[in-house]
Amino acid sequence: MNRTPRAVDVTGLHKRYGDKLAVDGLDLHVDEGEIVAVLGPNGAGKTTTVEVLEGYRHRDSGRVTVLGEDPQAAGRAWRARVGMVLQDVAVGSESTVEELVAHYALFYPAPRDPDEVIAAVGLQEKRKSRARHLSGGQRRRLDVALGVVGRPELLFLDEPTTGFDPEARHAFWELIAGLRADGTTILLTTHYLDEAEHLADRVVVVTGGHVVAEGSPASLGGAAAHRSRVRWLEDGEPREVSTDTPTRIVGDLAARFAALGHAEVPGLQVLRPSLEDVYLELVGTAGRSSTADLEEALR
Repeated sequence: MNRTPRAVDVTGLHKRYGDKLAVDGLDLHVDEGEIVAVLGPNGAGKTTTVEVLEGYRHRDSGRVTVLGEDPQAAGRAWRARVGMVLQDVAVGSESTVEELVAHYALFYPAPRDPDEVIAAVGLQEKRKSRARHLSGGQRRRLDVALGVVGRPELLFLDEPTTGFDPEARHAFWELIAGLRADGTTILLTTHYLDEAEHLADRVVVVTGGHVVAEGSPASLGGAAAHRSRVRWLEDGEPREVSTDTPTRIVGDLAARFAALGHAEVPGLQVLRPSLEDVYLELVGTAGRSSTADLEEALR
């Protein structure tokens, strides 16, 4: 059975800053052509992990390969295959938007058309503007344009739509869909759970410097995390059941209340957990486990 080649393969990654262990034995893989979203609270180790994969930060230990090479030792040819949109770039330049995008395109062997990229990130009306005169959101769009103009095989996106308005975010999602259709592999970190749900084939949840869960947006956390809750009122008291078959439960309730002469089931609600619900439960559970481990160690 042939396995899809891996664009990113990480085993046992550790990175410490003084007394702080930022990444603690993290394992991660991204298959070629896949979009993977990494979620986690602030300080979870997401950005440090991405910086190690990009070759900007040295790891303390662990095995890391990106496009078949160790990013700590990779050369210019490897860098031409990788696109990056860092969390804080904020280009401040006397050059105009179109000058910067065209200049960055020269660094790559087969870049996208700069005009198409400028249009895709919604900066057509600012193409003649100097970068230092752009607003924060516009600078972020320019960051994205510079990261994708090289037509990378692998694209790192660290909080790429911070500062985007809803219309710009949806335009960016269309750009990502186009890149994916071209075969680009994408590793995305984001705080926007709807963004992860819309874009990602697979979601990885990181907290405390390690992975606590991964799976498709629809399966993250396992079947139990996606069970529906059916709520209703009976004898004035709230009732609730968690179930994999909400339609059957509602049907049974409707029949039972109809037999009692009620046309409707009082207070009926069917609640299906969103990705945000599952994520918050995973992060909360991991946090409670870490606290319990610490308390146990201090006894």
